[in-house]
Order: sequence, then structure tokens, then C-alpha cells
Amino acid sequence: MTPSGRAILRLAAATLTVGLALTGCGGAEKPAPADPAEQKPRAGGTLRVGALGKVAAISRDPHGVLSNESDFLITSLVYDALTVPGEQANVAPRLATEWKPSEDLTTWRFTIADNATFHDGTPVTSDDVVWSLKRLRDTPSGASRLPGVDSAGISADGPKTVVLKSNYANSELPLLARLMTFVLKKGTTTVEGSPGTGPFRLESYQNGNAVLKRNPKWHGGDVYLDTVEVRMFESPQALTNALISGQVDLASNVGAVAARVAERNKNVQIVRRPNDTSMPIVMRAADGPFADPKVREALKLAVDREAMVNQVLSGYGTVANDVLGTGDQHYDTSLPQRKRDLERAKQLLSEAKFDTSKTYDLVTTEDIPGLAESATLFATQVRDAGVNIKVVKQESGQFWEKTWLNAPLYTTYWGTNDSVVFFAGKTMNSEAKHNEAAWRDPEFDAAYKAAVSTTDEAARKPLLAQLQKIEYERSGYLLWGMADGVDLAAAQVRGLPKLGGYGRVQLERVWLAS
Repeated sequence: MTPSGRAILRLAAATLTVGLALTGCGGAEKPAPADPAEQKPRAGGTLRVGALGKVAAISRDPHGVLSNESDFLITSLVYDALTVPGEQANVAPRLATEWKPSEDLTTWRFTIADNATFHDGTPVTSDDVVWSLKRLRDTPSGASRLPGVDSAGISADGPKTVVLKSNYANSELPLLARLMTFVLKKGTTTVEGSPGTGPFRLESYQNGNAVLKRNPKWHGGDVYLDTVEVRMFESPQALTNALISGQVDLASNVGAVAARVAERNKNVQIVRRPNDTSMPIVMRAADGPFADPKVREALKLAVDREAMVNQVLSGYGTVANDVLGTGDQHYDTSLPQRKRDLERAKQLLSEAKFDTSKTYDLVTTEDIPGLAESATLFATQVRDAGVNIKVVKQESGQFWEKTWLNAPLYTTYWGTNDSVVFFAGKTMNSEAKHNEAAWRDPEFDAAYKAAVSTTDEAARKPLLAQLQKIEYERSGYLLWGMADGVDLAAAQVRGLPKLGGYGRVQLERVWLAS
């Protein structure tokens, strides 16, 4: 998230290819409309979308840190990335229609859609894409957004071909290109309101609220809605109330508590996306009180994961096992599920000579529903193992500028959970710019490089299993559970995205029944 890197996906930000459940009263599936004609997409209408955000955290730069859900939604509808999450695979075409690697997997050639134009009618060329990718790469978090690709390794080969050269063999480059590779016109100096290439164009914007109009010449095909109105809400409660009272038609990524509130309302669809958002606790591994692997394992054993899922997520989630990328088809379910073992946790803390007389800060934010609550419950649970934790809540800006990547103990969140190697490359590899736990493990690095340097599934499977085993045993991530993504929608909304993470903002196929 799920960096923007963070923002992206942190939005809970990501990208699973799992099914979508539309539920109504008591969780029962909504019956199909009686009129068969309503099953056919209907053009026209305005979709009013509510999304979470705070005025103080607004960012309108598509290559910036989009920590507001509303900012990310607007940006994703106005600008196209090269690739997006797909329903059949975790990478699908968007602005790029196809891609092909060299035999050694170090050079990738992306073909830009022939009929792609900016909203002002200007054709999209490879020069625009190259300029945008270089701009993205040169941001402070650019090394994490395009791992292994230096600015000098981005070039054009003709008017419609973009070449990306990786510093190492990387079979996952198309997956990485789906995150934040939004394309601007070459030479853009003022990004606010600059024309994009996406299914909607920006008509107006004020304080996180926007009006978007259909782009009739979008290269991706028909767009059904005439207008999307985005309204920003600062709390899930306010957003839920707006949906139930009819002020908005879609409450985006509103969280599990809101779903519980809406369960008895027959006029509300509850959209659940399993494995959507992770909220791991990060333990700094390079130095400080959690540098000893025994201490990190002790905290992982002190957590009651089922209680965390039931209390923090109101049951709208599943127990996790300290490995990120739970939606990956290669996710290793054979790893023993960690369960609470307080005696073993105490023993490990004793062996590590961990100072239980001190109180340790756990820093968190209220950026997404359940995040701060998870920190509070975690602190209560580990007290049973003799570890004293004080939860410190920070404003979003302070957290991401000062705490993230630096604090000994903090929460983070990601909404991009369909790829194990995504996290390995962006947050755990020793070379990763956003190595959240400052964890460096040569064996893990070697396993990562080996996994991404092959496309052969038979050879790749044991490499991915080895990667996950090392992460499970030694990393600085305590991933206690996976939150379902939850949207609330009015009864007339049809064609809602079936994907989590980044995929949930693909609203170009949404339509309104009469």
C-alpha cells in the first residue's frame, strides 16, 4: 500500500484477483433485479462517491504521496498507469497494451496504446511516458516505485515503445509498473489540473472534492457514467451516514465497522474483498530493542490473532501468518500457523535479555479504519508476556515524514497483497529504499533475486517458498491478520470492481440501474 508506494497502496492503496461478494441484510446476497434489461449496462448518470481524507494531507501530484483515499481515487480516474491489476492475472494492460522482456529479463519493451490521447486531444507518445517515468523515478521514493530501474535506464524506441532496463533480471517489472506510473504530458510544470489519459477528466476540484466527466475518447473502451462526483469525508462514521442517508451512492473503502452498521439495511450493498488490506506491526531489525530475532519472534507469539481479527476487524478479515502477499497464488499455506504461546514468548525474551522494566512506544495513525485500534489491542495482549507498550497516535503528516522507516516499533498498512515478491522487492530486500523494518538478510536477498530472475513456474515455486520461509522466520513484520476491503453501495449501483487494493478504484465500468 498498500509508500506510494506508500500511498498506493496503502490505500488500502493494491490489487487482489479475488471474488467480490455483494451482500445485503444479514450478509445475504442481493437477488438479481427482476427486469432482465437492468442486467445490461446503461449509459449515463452521476455516481456520487464518498472517500476518506483530510484537508491537511491533500496532494494533487500523481507522483507524490497520495495518503488520502480521495486523492488516490481522483488521480487513478484521471491518469492512466502503464498496467493495472487484472481479474485473471495480477497484471493487465492499461496505457500499455503489451510488454515483452529480453531473454535475460533485464530489458522490457512496453507498447503504448495506438489510440491513447490526453484529455486535450494530444496523442500520447513514448516521449510523454519516458518523461513521466523519469519524473517518478526522481522523486524521493522513486527507487522504491521502480526498483532496479535507474532514470538512465528509461528510454523511448520510436513513438509508441518505452524501454525499461533493470539492473538485474526481473520477471516482475510489469507488476511494478502498475503502481504510480501515471502519465503526464512531457514538460508539465503545473500538475494540478493537468490533462491525463484516463477514463474521466477533471472538471473541478476544491479541498478534496472533485467533479469528473466521462472521457468519450478513452483508449480503454466504453465508459458508462457521465459524471463521477468525489466527496471527501474525514471519518468512516460520517461517510457511512452519508451513504445510508442517500447523500452518496458509494462509500469507498469504509471499513469493517461501517459494514456492521449497514448489515441490517436492505437498501445497501456490502462489498467485501478478502485479503484486501494488511496492517502489520513493524519491528526495527537493524538496531534498538527489537534487533534480536528472538525478541521479534516473542512478540509474534504473544499475539492472539483470532481476537485481533474479531475485535479490530469485526470479523471482516482472516488470520495471517507474518508473510505479506496473502493473495498471491504462490502464497505458502504449508508454513505452520503461528498461534499464541505466552510461555515460549517469555522464554525467548529471557534468552534475549530483553528489558521488561521499560515501556516501549508503538507509534500509529488513524489513516485507515482499524489501524489505531490494532495497536491498542496489540499493546494489551503483549502485556501478558511481560512487555509494556505505550500507544502513541500521530497525525498522518508527522508519521510518514518522521516515524515511518525510522521508529523502533510502529504500524504500517498496505493494500497491495496479491504478490509476495512485490513486498520482497519494495520493503524487505536490503537494497529497497523503503525497507520498513531496516531488515537486511543476505539469504533473503539471494532468494529474491533468484525468484524474480526466472519465469519458469516449476523452478519458481520452490524459490518463492524459500523466500517466504525466511520472511516467516526472521523478518521484522508481525502480520496478525488481513482485513477485508469493504465498500458500501446504494442498490442501483452496478458493475462495481471485483478487485481489492488499487483495482477497487477502476470505476470505468460502473453503471447505474434506473
